Amino acid sequence: MALIETTGITRTYRMGAETVTALSDVSISIDEGESLAVMGPSGSGKSTFMNVIGCLDRPTSGSYRLAGEEVSSLTKAELAGVRNRRIGFVFQQFNLLSRATALASVELPMLYAGVSLRERRERATRALTRVGLGERMDHRPLELSGGQQQRVAIARALVNDPKVLLADEPTGALDSKTSIEIVALFQELHEQGVTVIIVTHEEDIAAYSRRVVRFLDGRIVSDTRQEPRNAAADLKSPRHAA
Repeated sequence: MALIETTGITRTYRMGAETVTALSDVSISIDEGESLAVMGPSGSGKSTFMNVIGCLDRPTSGSYRLAGEEVSSLTKAELAGVRNRRIGFVFQQFNLLSRATALASVELPMLYAGVSLRERRERATRALTRVGLGERMDHRPLELSGGQQQRVAIARALVNDPKVLLADEPTGALDSKTSIEIVALFQELHEQGVTVIIVTHEEDIAAYSRRVVRFLDGRIVSDTRQEPRNAAADLKSPRHAA
């Protein structure tokens, strides 16, 4: 059974007297454990698609099933519950609280879910260790590099053990070497069984995914599979080696 399955989804918006179509008849199936890049120029529909599959928005028409559950018609409160249980988000901006430690930032989603202090601390510690920040848990954002801040954001996205990790331009605010380090982490997580979907406009970043889906004018125009580049190996190349 597919983890993500959309059938004929359309998303339109009203802008004054005009109706704008952001997605048009989009059908796609994504299995659990896939590594996928979503690409397209500005205005192509890729961000709207991410918002729909991330349960941040609902399609105007069509069907969307997540882990077998029809979610396209859920209420806002029900969508919030699905997001909290099944989806982890990573964004271009790290969205960390300036005065919060890495540990406190990662604990935040569990605080909203009513998880006990002891369990929050244990799970946040495991998540930070998983992304290589076990020695940085007490550091605040200003004490961390951009790549380390993004790792905190990834740990926060993983702490509720989501079915899918959605990353929207996750390397957009990082330099090239740090970008590859973050992609190497995504590849490691994928090897551990996490479904990773990256929205990007960078061909270099898409080259590290096994599947590339391209949008144009609200439609999928290509869906191809490839042998991905190895980010860990690229980090050892003379170009990126310290």
